[in-house]
Amino acid sequence: MTRWNPTSYNPDDFGNRRHIGPSPSEMEEMLKVVGAGSLDQLIEQTVPGSIRQDTSLDWPALSEREMLSLMREVAGENRVMTSLIGQGYYGTVTPPAIQRNIFENPAWYTAYTPYQPEIAQGRLEALLNYQTMVADLTGLPVANASLLDEATAAAEAMAMAQRVAKSKARAFFVSDNLHPQTISVIETRAEPLGIEIIRGRPEDCDPAQVFGAIFQYPGTFGHIRDLTADCEALRKAGAVAIVATDLLALCLLKEPGAMGADICVGSAQRFGVPIGYGGPHAAFMSCRDEMKRAMPGRIVGVSIDAAGRPAYRLALQTREQHIRREKATSNVCTAQALLAVMASFYAVFHGPVGLRAIAQRVHLNAVTLANALRAAGAEVETDALFDTFTVRVGVGQAGILAAAEQRGINLRKVGRDRVGISVDETTDEGVIARVLDAFGITDPAEPATEPAIPEQLLRESDYLTHPVFHMNRAESEMMRYMRRLSDRDLALDRAMIPLGSCTMKLNAAAEMMPLTWPEFAMLHPFAPQAQAAGYHRVFKDLSDKLCTITGYDAFSLQPNSGAQGEYAGLLTIAAYHKARGEDRDICLIPTSAHGTNPASAQMCGMKVVVVKSAPNGDIDLEDFADKAAKAGDKLAAVMITYPSTHGVFEDTVREVCRITHDHGGQVYIDGANMNALVGLVKPGEIGGDVSHLNLHKTFAIPHGGGGPGMGPIGVKAHLAPYLPADPREGAGAVSAAPWGSASILLISWAYIRMMGGEGLTQATRVAILNANYIASRLAGAYPILFMGNRGRVAHECIIDTRVFAEHGVTVDDIAKRLIDNGFHAPTMSWPVAGTLMVEPTESETKAEIDRFVTAMLAIRDEITEVAEGRISAEASPLRHAPHTVEDLVAEWDRPYSREQGCFPPGAFRVDKYWPPVGRVDNAYGDRNLICTCPPLEAYAEAAE
Repeated sequence: MTRWNPTSYNPDDFGNRRHIGPSPSEMEEMLKVVGAGSLDQLIEQTVPGSIRQDTSLDWPALSEREMLSLMREVAGENRVMTSLIGQGYYGTVTPPAIQRNIFENPAWYTAYTPYQPEIAQGRLEALLNYQTMVADLTGLPVANASLLDEATAAAEAMAMAQRVAKSKARAFFVSDNLHPQTISVIETRAEPLGIEIIRGRPEDCDPAQVFGAIFQYPGTFGHIRDLTADCEALRKAGAVAIVATDLLALCLLKEPGAMGADICVGSAQRFGVPIGYGGPHAAFMSCRDEMKRAMPGRIVGVSIDAAGRPAYRLALQTREQHIRREKATSNVCTAQALLAVMASFYAVFHGPVGLRAIAQRVHLNAVTLANALRAAGAEVETDALFDTFTVRVGVGQAGILAAAEQRGINLRKVGRDRVGISVDETTDEGVIARVLDAFGITDPAEPATEPAIPEQLLRESDYLTHPVFHMNRAESEMMRYMRRLSDRDLALDRAMIPLGSCTMKLNAAAEMMPLTWPEFAMLHPFAPQAQAAGYHRVFKDLSDKLCTITGYDAFSLQPNSGAQGEYAGLLTIAAYHKARGEDRDICLIPTSAHGTNPASAQMCGMKVVVVKSAPNGDIDLEDFADKAAKAGDKLAAVMITYPSTHGVFEDTVREVCRITHDHGGQVYIDGANMNALVGLVKPGEIGGDVSHLNLHKTFAIPHGGGGPGMGPIGVKAHLAPYLPADPREGAGAVSAAPWGSASILLISWAYIRMMGGEGLTQATRVAILNANYIASRLAGAYPILFMGNRGRVAHECIIDTRVFAEHGVTVDDIAKRLIDNGFHAPTMSWPVAGTLMVEPTESETKAEIDRFVTAMLAIRDEITEVAEGRISAEASPLRHAPHTVEDLVAEWDRPYSREQGCFPPGAFRVDKYWPPVGRVDNAYGDRNLICTCPPLEAYAEAAE
């Protein structure tokens, strides 16, 4: 008989019972292993008292039910209208099969960047489909696996053009027919690089004056024109022709590659990705084959595995920023993988025939509307068009815009006397009727049957010919294809992903759910702000909470990746110095800094001076002081990561900040390791002037297989006037949308509100506990490279595997062997070559951490067998890892058992993850670069 026994357990306590992995009793066991009497004592031993914050984070926590109720209230404050504003953002229909099986599926949204290709074959195939789709539609042979948004893709294309152009000109031509936000971001990027921007009509471009030019096709106001002559003239002058274009339009229009374009950019948003008040969306870039090695971002290529089977991998500049630093082609380290996957499945779902049908329907609806307006006497300016046109309305502009809004329609205000209209996939007869009614036209529109595309601009070439785009599109088959691909991957829904500096923590279902609600998903970023009152309520509260957490005074939510946040923060510093009339351009960066730091500094026109690290991993204070003194009044900034990239809290951080300020410089504290600070240390109170926060790390936005991300920047009050500008208001923007990838800010807001101030602080404390527990349990088997002055690590630890090199065992061997145990490898060879950087996060349970430790200890035993000569490294399971099912059933001639090879300690037996390919041959892939879907015969040949 159960006795009544009152309990203090609160099942709705999200912060302590849902987000944080170890239970209170498990924490006690872990503290005993660590050798600390309490969690408070561990924090005192780990975090220097001189930097600890004085006040606690004190807002109350909400349960999941309370949070979702609040989110419904906030959503109700947004007004969902039919936005025909266009300008790069369009209504689209996300097929429910893609929404449920991709966008809302943790197997896809919790995956990490596919740096370990053997456990990422599913998302790599989907991204290869994306590249193939982009290459086919643009008519250029090589495409990357996505960029941040169309505007930043255009800016990257400008920088790429300067690298590859034969012309030595310093100017770049920007056509007036580009979207305004694209022009703003290009101008922002050009200024610190000393690139002169020449703006004008496409026909006004003088190829002799420029190293490159960019045109929009179709133009922002709807016009389409043949760019063949423009591209040819640029090529003859040694300049590069860039075309910003629209994938749906290219289902009907002559492709830019056929016109002689060198580079194409644009957004794949209208391929089934919700607008989300500005993002996230996958941008694309494609180029001529001879330019591929200068292309920024990630490129998926086809290689082979150890058995000669086809296998996908990231090609070329996989982690270029960490290798080339300030000489990198770009600071891009984040793609928009999840959104690119969605867009690729949209193309697979509809196929070329379906896409063409959608494009034809969109086009004929636009022509129907334009014809009806003309017939009623309106002055429609655009003759040749795809989906967009402008109407000259004179002094009636305000009245028509207001009348349309009253009818639930947003039109685009163009200048003082015109109205822009962009038709999309969601436009139907009812929408057309409401638009006409806003113009005072009540007669029904006559459906158009003839296109408004000149004969010479109609597409003649085929596209999406690969069999994957011709699957049987029964939903059962589509669902199974998505499932097959996700089963090839190892994501956070299967196992711990212990990546240092990447903080792969729980992405709670309650945080993710509101993203697909129409009140958040269907808002256009350039709609009247009054229609987005709910969003702006979130922006305000999120910014306030982030200011409280960090000790900064203001935030910009615009940067839509961590690297973009670095860039925006340094631009803010540069603008501050310039406003004070100071010419400062030297940026001090320690050797331990994130690889994107030097690349970001270079993009801002700064000269990078490298600062040494001391043997214990700290910044070499003497070298730092010397180089700061030598820089003198040229010192612009120092970029540091805190806790350091070596995984320790440095006692010297305040001294570094003081020295910098004494010389007039500004301190940039990289927020990558904020998961070790929240509730304990405020970067804005220890000397930081600006920080970016990786919301996709510390604040629970999922990585999505390599994006989306958000990198808002916090600044002290003196820098606030120099934060990124609204992209609609001229130069100074860093992203296409005013609030970046606005829809995923909802995730971080929900996380902060459900955790509450106390929960956020506890998360930090447990992250530090989990890391120290791993360090303590592995310390006898592996050297722990850096420990703080009191023998503690921060929220991550670095395992030194270089000591095994003399036995022929590499860091790669250990990483691949972990796959057999059902784990993603820790961060390999960074920040120190030949090491593994482990970050367990606070979300991992003791059982999962113990399983990881068991796996690492078993691997250490296998290394010992090699070291003692009982088996060679080449013959060992370490070198043969990872083991596939085909290895298991094939003839077994290895000197170790099938059991040892395929079911090592730590691996699940019933639910074991089987990698679909063996170890991938990276060198082969770079020698034989294939970046689009290979023909099926290639797989058949490999199988033989």
